Amino acid sequence: MTEKEKAARGLLYDANFDKEIVEDRLRAKDLLYKYNLLPPTRTEERKELLKSFLGKIGDNFIFEQPFHCDYGYNIEIGENFFANMNLVILDGAKVTIGDNVFIAPNVGIYTAGHPLDVKQRTAGLEYAYLITIGNNVWIGGHVVILPGVTIGDNAVIGAGSVVTKDIPSDSVAVGNPCRVVKTIDNS
Repeated sequence: MTEKEKAARGLLYDANFDKEIVEDRLRAKDLLYKYNLLPPTRTEERKELLKSFLGKIGDNFIFEQPFHCDYGYNIEIGENFFANMNLVILDGAKVTIGDNVFIAPNVGIYTAGHPLDVKQRTAGLEYAYLITIGNNVWIGGHVVILPGVTIGDNAVIGAGSVVTKDIPSDSVAVGNPCRVVKTIDNS
């Protein structure tokens, strides 16, 4: 089993020294370097560059610069997506984002984590668990979303939250750790 296959299955994998993974990450970094240096007015060129390496993306989207990710091919985004500046997606595993999602500045979406065992950690091993964000979600500034989390449709995540567990649909959730404080009636 390759290291990429291990990552896709949520197993410990070599993220630091596996040649294929390192090359994939460098390819994404080169493309993002170009993207982040393009003038904001070159919107079509910016869109085409992102479409060239993201796994799946709708036609109507905006990623304000800068944007950073590990690989790109593990990111799937629906229609009417907006990400403000400084979005970071560590996409060792799949990150699926629905339609009509708005992300404020300085948000981190992290599929990657590291073992508690020091020998495994210093050997460069990590794990990656998929993250799913539903439709019509609003994520406030400086939010951190940790590995394995699902955020349901129509949810609002308050600024500064650290999302460690699933958030149900139609919820307002805030805090560290993030917790539901209100249910939204979307009927």
